Amino acid sequence: MKSTGMTRPLDALGRIVIPKEMRIAMDYNVGDPVEIFADEETGTLAFRKYTGVTCKMCGSTEQLTYFRDCFICKECIESLKDGTFANPITRPVKSALSSRNRFDKQSKRLRRSTQQMIESLKELMQKQPNAAQHEYAKILEVSQARISQLKKLL
Repeated sequence: MKSTGMTRPLDALGRIVIPKEMRIAMDYNVGDPVEIFADEETGTLAFRKYTGVTCKMCGSTEQLTYFRDCFICKECIESLKDGTFANPITRPVKSALSSRNRFDKQSKRLRRSTQQMIESLKELMQKQPNAAQHEYAKILEVSQARISQLKKLL
């Protein structure tokens, strides 16, 4: 395990925010279950995305074999042996921690200026005047708080 150099404080409820760069690099999404491991001797806590008791390759729950800290189903093992497996698991090539860019090209969001966002919101509000803020946020792919900010600037 290597140090990232990042530190985060515990809040009053004992929670820690995992930095966005790390969540992106490790493919952690909102609502993903996380396993927690503790080593009392070294005082180390570790997190891992919880996949449950399913095949690491296809998600099946049938005929599982435990191999190198994960489960693989019989069908995927046979496919791997035959060389016919079509869905390999891919990890991001660039680490968000070691890159100057916050996101790799696959997950990079389009950055729009505030003025562009205001114009987009105006058009959307004209087309759908009765929509709620959270609906505008979903369509424009921004947070509801950002819609509120943009509305104040109108």
